[in-house]
Amino acid sequence: MPTAIDASSVLGLVAVGVFTAQILIGLLLSVGYNPVRQWPRQRVKLFIFHNWLAYIGLTIACTHPLVLLLSSTAGFRLFDILVPIWSPTQPVPNTLGAAALYLVTFVVLTSYFRRLLAHHTWKLLHYAAYAAAAVFYVHGTLADPLLQNRPVDWIDAEKMYVEACALVVAAATIARVRHRRGPRGRLSRASV
Repeated sequence: MPTAIDASSVLGLVAVGVFTAQILIGLLLSVGYNPVRQWPRQRVKLFIFHNWLAYIGLTIACTHPLVLLLSSTAGFRLFDILVPIWSPTQPVPNTLGAAALYLVTFVVLTSYFRRLLAHHTWKLLHYAAYAAAAVFYVHGTLADPLLQNRPVDWIDAEKMYVEACALVVAAATIARVRHRRGPRGRLSRASV
């Protein structure tokens, strides 16, 4: 029978996957990708899907630590989840996880209210998603899924999944920056 700790670990991995997909879709949107003109040549509302993935990911990420309150062995209190620097185990990885969750919450909230902000202001605030992703991936790599303060096993399947997600986002981000549109992008370099 899975424990609350096991459920929390699985929810964390699902959140990593959802946020990875969400960032990749955001990168597609940022380059003007159109699924009607390009593959899959279907009417897909990427922007709506991108937004819903953010809400789903935020819900899963919030549930991930809250499940630990149901564990009789973890010893977490609500205060330990909200301010995990004093948590009973792994205070540094847990603090990183909380910081990532707060950053994701900031990105989702500012996106929800983006119509109240100037586009340039919202875009600058939205870059916090990259900071959230970096901290989220570090948390997922350093945290012991069994809450036993074991050393990091870098080639554990769960850790390699998180590392692979981080590498995919890093590679896609680098490709996005190298092939950006605009005055400093690929088109202006070709004309020089």
